[in-house]
Amino acid sequence: MRQYSKIRLGMYLMVLGLCVFVARVGYAAAAPEDTAAAAAPKGAKAGVFNIIMNNKDGVFATIAVLSVIGLTLIIQGFIKARREVIMPESSTNHIRELLAQKQFKELLEFTESDPSFVSQALNPALKRAPSFAAMKEAMETSIGEQTAEQFRRIEYLNIIGNLGPLLGLLGTVLGMIDSFQAMSESGGQADPKVLASGISKALAHTFLGLMLALPCLAAFGVLRTLVDRLTVQGALMAEELLLMTRPAEMKPAATAAIGARPATTVAALAGGVRKAAVPPPSAS
Repeated sequence: MRQYSKIRLGMYLMVLGLCVFVARVGYAAAAPEDTAAAAAPKGAKAGVFNIIMNNKDGVFATIAVLSVIGLTLIIQGFIKARREVIMPESSTNHIRELLAQKQFKELLEFTESDPSFVSQALNPALKRAPSFAAMKEAMETSIGEQTAEQFRRIEYLNIIGNLGPLLGLLGTVLGMIDSFQAMSESGGQADPKVLASGISKALAHTFLGLMLALPCLAAFGVLRTLVDRLTVQGALMAEELLLMTRPAEMKPAATAAIGARPATTVAALAGGVRKAAVPPPSAS
């Protein structure tokens, strides 16, 4: 638990530092244009924030929407990728108590309604009692499905992280096309300042794409590790609880075997008595 807390704390600090960096980059350019023009000498650089905000287009809007979605997924991922959510101790203890008291009907009803990882893994197994082999197979299938579902929830972060640089590159290519188109229309006599301004705006898309990809891919890597560890622990816990039902299954089988053994012995003895009672045929 302490290791998970350190990982989350490090992730939060990294995201916070990234936000502070972006805020400081754009702070110098966040003042009104009149004030900035009066305070800054002619030819001073406009700042990354102004360049980005002055180049709003479809690529900018797409990256902005994906940034909001990515931030939401990161927050939800760290909230749900916790032991208290995936394997709450109260649910596990209640399952142990029901197994200890042999209340299998109540256990089946509880695992049916409880959304925890262990309950959802045990419920299909309990429905296939008393065959322990069928129960184990059903539990393994359920664990595989739940593990895949946990990874699917965070896979969108990987998709958004990989789309970020591609969208930035798309915006850069479009900006470069516009810049060279302006040079072509001017007969090759375009003002270098105009070209430099267009290229800087084009590269702003690359900056936005990278700023989208970095936190999403970093969060995806951390969440994938957390989900993998928690699902493995949940699978081991479910297997341990399933083994607690095995003695209840083996007892009737053992009783049946013990009950059948005297009957077999009696039948054998009876056959031997009958053979001994019947005299062998005499030779004529």
